[in-house]
Amino acid sequence: MRVRRRYLRLIVASAASVLTLVTAASAWAMTSYLSGSLHRVDAGTTGTPAAGPVNILVAGIDTRGGLTARQEVELHVGNDISDNSDVLMLVHIPANHSRVEVVSLPRDSWVDLPGHGMNKINAAIGVGGPRLMVRTVEQATGLVINDYVEVNFLGFVKVIDALGGVNICLPYAVDDSYSGLHMSAGEHHVDGVTALEFARDRHSFALSDISRISDQQQLLSSLFTEIEQAGVLANPFKLQRVLSAVASSLTVDTGFNLVALADELRGLRPSDVTFTTVPLSSIDYLTPTGQDAVLWDKPAADALFASIRKDTGLPSRADSGRHGRADSRAARKRAARAKVSVDVYNGTMITGLSARTGRELAGLGFHVHRAGLNWSTHDVGQTVIEYPPGHLAAAQLLRASMPTAKMRAVKGLTLVKVVLGSSGHAVRGVRQAAPSGGIATTGQQHTAAQDACR
Repeated sequence: MRVRRRYLRLIVASAASVLTLVTAASAWAMTSYLSGSLHRVDAGTTGTPAAGPVNILVAGIDTRGGLTARQEVELHVGNDISDNSDVLMLVHIPANHSRVEVVSLPRDSWVDLPGHGMNKINAAIGVGGPRLMVRTVEQATGLVINDYVEVNFLGFVKVIDALGGVNICLPYAVDDSYSGLHMSAGEHHVDGVTALEFARDRHSFALSDISRISDQQQLLSSLFTEIEQAGVLANPFKLQRVLSAVASSLTVDTGFNLVALADELRGLRPSDVTFTTVPLSSIDYLTPTGQDAVLWDKPAADALFASIRKDTGLPSRADSGRHGRADSRAARKRAARAKVSVDVYNGTMITGLSARTGRELAGLGFHVHRAGLNWSTHDVGQTVIEYPPGHLAAAQLLRASMPTAKMRAVKGLTLVKVVLGSSGHAVRGVRQAAPSGGIATTGQQHTAAQDACR
């Protein structure tokens, strides 16, 4: 009996040793295979440090390279020749690897391109490739970029499909022929092609690219949730399947180790991933060259990047418990309101009514495009919400905060207009005022757990 037990223990130990060797060999083979599959580029980065925090610049490139004519039709990306960055995110991983902080940089940010003068930040890669993009971001943020990752349209679709799809949430129906997104309000489980349409849609909202950033952050939040629930990071074989699917569509700097990074982030939860957007002082800046751009709120942006540079963590990180769930609902509501752009007119003799109402609406999360405006007459009796045909859902979202206002569809409008009357101008649910002038700025933080569909 003892001999049999020793024999069984020997078999088990031998099997375990073989399994360990096979797993180690598989991991080595996977690392070697992926390293050889990735496209490499000299982005002028410093490389991943052996210890300490890591800053990674992630660029989604608006390129059709590698796509067949059929794929261009399926993905609704057209055949324009472009190498601009459609998405630009700064990913910070602290020294203890306990969390991930993601800062979105609006593609229309008006910044200095070293050696090339002022331009939109998304033009940097087309003007001087990844090296200029990295130098531009380093100069604008004061941070050192350690690694660079670039993904194209096809790579984005592949990684979503490799995970079996992802959940997205729409506050109201979208019908956008440009991106190909046609979807009802609510939660949807979508494949890679539909996810790309969602990420690229910027014609359904008055805020265009600024609103699209919140959609992209929501999509990444849902993507990370899918990865965590499927145990991808904890399972080397699942990780291999996902990374193998996307490797050929990724471009990284010469020293970037994708597998090692995934291994170091193992165990992170959606509540450990924080998203924010660089604070803005203007979202409708007219440049000297006649372009529409956005300007950073320099003091607030400097404070944000200083916290990253010092590796102290972004302030006011949300709780993932009961209060976190309540914050999640509030965050989604504000995100939906942020996609409604409003002009506010005073049709009464009440001094300052338009400016005050604009601040109240901005405080609720609406994007107040202009406030403090006077209507052609000052004898309007009932407040009216005028909206472009096809934007009924956006007007209804606004009316939920001004429940006694009337609504009217008006052809020719490009955004929602509120004409304040002597009645119906009260704003419900006001808690705090927005900055002077009613301009809604970004910079609010939220976690992947809050963003993901529930």
